[in-house]
Amino acid sequence: MSTDNNVSRRDFLKTTGIAAGTLVGGGLIGGLVGYNMNGKGTSTLEHGGTTNEAAGSPKAKMFFMNDRDFKILSNATDRIFPEDDLGPGAINLDVPYFIDHQLAGQYGSNSKEYMHGPFAEGAPTQGYQSRLTRAEIFKQGIEKMETEAQARFKKSFNDLEGKQMDEILTAFQKGDIQMSGVTSAFFFTLLRAATLEGAYSDPLYGGNRNMEGWRMKGFPGHQMAYITMIEDPKFQKIEPNPLGNH
Repeated sequence: MSTDNNVSRRDFLKTTGIAAGTLVGGGLIGGLVGYNMNGKGTSTLEHGGTTNEAAGSPKAKMFFMNDRDFKILSNATDRIFPEDDLGPGAINLDVPYFIDHQLAGQYGSNSKEYMHGPFAEGAPTQGYQSRLTRAEIFKQGIEKMETEAQARFKKSFNDLEGKQMDEILTAFQKGDIQMSGVTSAFFFTLLRAATLEGAYSDPLYGGNRNMEGWRMKGFPGHQMAYITMIEDPKFQKIEPNPLGNH
């Protein structure tokens, strides 16, 4: 990561879970969104049918209907959670698929939340206040990222350089982009939180491919028991275990 940033992912992983911190940028895009792996594991990010090695979650788009929007989401998440010497970034952790699947379900439809009026602009401490569902906010936010890229650089967001993507994402973070029914800062907050959740959630939900996010944190996952090692005075390095193995 660039030394111009005030926070490195190494510091971030040491000091946080998934909630605190500022925009983490400056990482390199880990190749094209559609990529292939040799051997076991996920074979492609392009179209349907493949699975996550650790838990068997489907690698098919469920919410985004076109490749352009899915790639915008992918590139944005990879700028927030870039690949570095510690491990893979958001794209290689399948974070875009995690977000896509969440938006296609109850998270995206806000089905478990009160979504009726009256609607008023709430204080930052009041949480979710928009009349829009998360799915609607993400759809609008992705379109706004593309519109902003065209206005600033005369290019699609997917064709921008990393620093140009960071400039647009920072504008969203600061609330400088005009959105309908929600602030761009709130959209960025949702996007960033979903990115981190996808990096660290159980692979069963579509992200954290091969538990690489857990390995970066030293998190053991879901162990059945620690009885064989709990009294051992030596430091224990435990291979993480996903829910899909139980």
